[in-house]
Amino acid sequence: MDALFSSVSAALPLAPLQLMLVCAGVAVAYVIFGLAGFGTALVAGPLLAQFVPVAVIVPLLALLDFAAATVNVLRDGRSADTGELRRIVPAMALGSLLGAAILLRGRPEVLLAALGLFAVGYGLYALSGFKPQARLSPRAAWPFGAVGGLFSALFGSGGFIYAIYLAGRIEASDRIRVTQSTLIGLSTLTRAILFLLAGVYADRALLLLALWLLPAMLVGTAIGRRLTLVLSKAQFMRIVSLVVLCSGLALIARYFGR
Repeated sequence: MDALFSSVSAALPLAPLQLMLVCAGVAVAYVIFGLAGFGTALVAGPLLAQFVPVAVIVPLLALLDFAAATVNVLRDGRSADTGELRRIVPAMALGSLLGAAILLRGRPEVLLAALGLFAVGYGLYALSGFKPQARLSPRAAWPFGAVGGLFSALFGSGGFIYAIYLAGRIEASDRIRVTQSTLIGLSTLTRAILFLLAGVYADRALLLLALWLLPAMLVGTAIGRRLTLVLSKAQFMRIVSLVVLCSGLALIARYFGR
């Protein structure tokens, strides 16, 4: 029995207790994703950093986010707002290219604080109930898409920018969630392809860990999706605003902790 336990433990990507903790954290992270369509890095990132190299976290979450977004789109793809996707995807692609250029040529960390302050300010405003949020113009797709693509390429943290735009354009919460998931899927697919070309996914340990975390991702996403179906638009928007606020605080903490 001891020999069997030792052989099983040797096949795991982490120690058994560590793997259980990471799976639980990833499941919680993808409950948030299932609810809001973004935000997995808030929970999963800091937890994973305790047990795996930091360089592994972004490509690992890119794989899991793409898989989660694909599951959401396959289930509810007909609810996605294709008109908004056509508006924002070209801007997102342009922002991603700009972000890649900045990443290669400069020090993008100085932008973290500005992005974090913007997210905190928006989150507090949205949660305050000070006044109803006005419907955004379709032209806002370009600045929101470009900025979201920019920060997705630089830090993997642009999802809440898309969420702010979509929440200002779409009424139904399920359409916001599925459209957001589609955007995240496209964004993470681009990053995953870049990681693949760079040889990052040649690391068998990374792929093994992704496989072990896949069930936790599926369970968390399913729970989040079910919760979304019973939420009102106001409740859904409060959750999205809270996740945006937490994203901003996390970015500011990351800036000062670098």
